[in-house]
Amino acid sequence: MFKRILIANRGEIAVRIIRACQELDIETVAVYSEADANALHVQLADQAICVGPADALESYLNKDALLAAAKQSQADAIHPGYGFLSEDADFAEQVTNAGITWIGPMPETIRLVGDKDIARASIAPSGIPMAKGSDPLTSNEEAIEVAKEVGYPVILKPVSGGGGKGMCVAHNEEDLRNILSMLVDITKTKYYFEHYIERSRHIEVQIVADNYGEVLHLGERECSLQRRNQKLLEESPSIALTQDMRERVGQLAVKAAKSVHYSNIGTVEFLLDLSNNEFYFMEINPRIQVEHGITEAVTGIDLVRTQIRIAAGEALEFTQKDVHFTGHAIECRINAEDPDNNFLPSPGDITFLHEPSGPRVRFDSGVTAGLAIEPYYDSMIAKIIVHGRTRGDAIKIMERALKEFRIDGVKTTVSLHKKILKDTYFRTGNIDTQFIKNRIAVYEAQEEDNKGKYFA
Repeated sequence: MFKRILIANRGEIAVRIIRACQELDIETVAVYSEADANALHVQLADQAICVGPADALESYLNKDALLAAAKQSQADAIHPGYGFLSEDADFAEQVTNAGITWIGPMPETIRLVGDKDIARASIAPSGIPMAKGSDPLTSNEEAIEVAKEVGYPVILKPVSGGGGKGMCVAHNEEDLRNILSMLVDITKTKYYFEHYIERSRHIEVQIVADNYGEVLHLGERECSLQRRNQKLLEESPSIALTQDMRERVGQLAVKAAKSVHYSNIGTVEFLLDLSNNEFYFMEINPRIQVEHGITEAVTGIDLVRTQIRIAAGEALEFTQKDVHFTGHAIECRINAEDPDNNFLPSPGDITFLHEPSGPRVRFDSGVTAGLAIEPYYDSMIAKIIVHGRTRGDAIKIMERALKEFRIDGVKTTVSLHKKILKDTYFRTGNIDTQFIKNRIAVYEAQEEDNKGKYFA
């Protein structure tokens, strides 16, 4: 087992990794920017090293500074968390070439699955269903013709990157021409098309694979509630799946992972077409996911500790038959944004913070009262994860947790989550990937109506 791990990240995921390391008796090294000098992950780690100024490009994305910190602290391994450099194959390669263990898939695997076009081509021979797609586009003129072949509506996706960033949907040629006019150069950032499935659910499957060929799945997560392709609320299991569907998508995920010789943990993402209940492969994310906590809740398996054990060369200590699912878990992402003002970022000083707690409530965050939410980084500041006997039970626990959560000094998305949980469509499971887009207008209309009644 490792003696010392450097965490090449910040915020709640850095804190989460520190906690896992403490349970494994591993020393931790935090890195921080000048803006994060007093951050919670810095306070909790055994060592802390400044890697640059506030700008992430000069600190958390500064590969040379991170490697220098790892060597200075004599770290055995680097855990990248999610975001930042977690999917950067070149950095993973630099780490391993420096004789330091990368806690994640092999660099060549990251490179393969990171290019969605190559990943689709690698997985296609295994027979896993995929939405009709295109090769990378070389010009706007070609894009117009290829879109007709793929069939409208189409979704324009960057070949590289994740987190739903840079994606655009075109329902017709006029839409597409408008989108293309906003892109400076379609060849600078490589894009490709997929046929867009309008009525769908976003289903992802957690996979875990050791270095000896054992690949298992740990069930699915329902991630359909998104705003601009960014997830807001996730749950496990998905109530849209029958037991047969659950087994089928789990087997498809394992098959996809094996086809690219995957190791460590990752997520295979699918769209579930609600018109025919067919799963269509989207991508593989080669890292820990923000929403990993709900899988931990329903399986009892610590995914971060599992990551570390696999990277240290240990074989999986459980089989697929040992994986059991209990109850229902929901996660709400708490962002420092103002949902009543077009989700405008809300940086500022946290003047008061009361964390929700009590039975079956988990609060993952990287902030405390007295700290500042900086404008330089992602707006997510915390995650509330609850685990109930049933979905209805989990909804009631989450409502309690959101009511108990108090934070002053910054705006947050808590009010939006409260509306979602009260929504009859959500409560009955009548959701798809368009849920937030369609329902947020309803929430805004209700707000206006309530204001009118109040002033009347």
